[in-house]
Amino acid sequence: MADTMNLEAAAYTSQGTPREKVALPGAIFDGTINLPVMHQAVKAYLANQRQGTHSTKTRGEVVGGNQKPWKQKGTGRARSGSTRSPVWVGGGTVFGPRPRKYTEIVPKQVRALARKSALNARASEGAILVIDAFQYDAPKTAKLSQLLARLELSGKKVLILTDGAKTNVFLSGRNMPDVKILPYSDVSTYHVLWSDVVLIESGAVGEALAPIAEKALSPLKVKKAAKAAPEAPAKKKAAAKKTASAKADAKPAAKKTAAKKAPAKKTAAPKKKEK
Repeated sequence: MADTMNLEAAAYTSQGTPREKVALPGAIFDGTINLPVMHQAVKAYLANQRQGTHSTKTRGEVVGGNQKPWKQKGTGRARSGSTRSPVWVGGGTVFGPRPRKYTEIVPKQVRALARKSALNARASEGAILVIDAFQYDAPKTAKLSQLLARLELSGKKVLILTDGAKTNVFLSGRNMPDVKILPYSDVSTYHVLWSDVVLIESGAVGEALAPIAEKALSPLKVKKAAKAAPEAPAKKKAAAKKTASAKADAKPAAKKTAAKKAPAKKTAAPKKKEK
């Protein structure tokens, strides 16, 4: 448990214009970071996502194999009573996975402590930014991407926490792979630790900032993710170029040698007439 401290976060408008720093509420942001509790909460969250529907068949559940493949003695082979034995191809599975539940129950107070620790960890890194208000009349992905570009967050994992459920904001970032949008009350420890930067609406942390009247800013160019380089190594490419150039040089040389080797055709002498 860390000592209580007063943490601040940088504040911005919905278009990315800087504002004065905001003091985060001490009830949550008091510097507490409990690693074992965060590990327990994340492990339980991931376990609860599993359906547990995996299933394999034992030798008693596989169809067929009722008849003895061959007689007990006299064949020279090992004795066998069924083709559905685990040692046969197509037979049953021994100790295979069976349907089960992976549910892990974490007490409410432990979950709250883990969530508080995750938020404090991001605040101590300076990775929490406060936005005065998300006022979206309609879903607009370009507007949200421009905000992230002005905050220099393009290419980073961003978690946006709104003051209550805001459908237009959620729909604006739904098709952005590195952005997750949730109400502040529904955020979990996993989502906070998944993100690189957390954007929180001011009303969610009890600091309702009045929006500033500002003109529409000129749009910025949003950098797209660079495409992965081809897997072929440079050495193979260089070798392919050398072989291609060698083949190209060999063709005219082969033509010259063929022209030299080709014998000149002798003109046939006229036959003498017999007397």
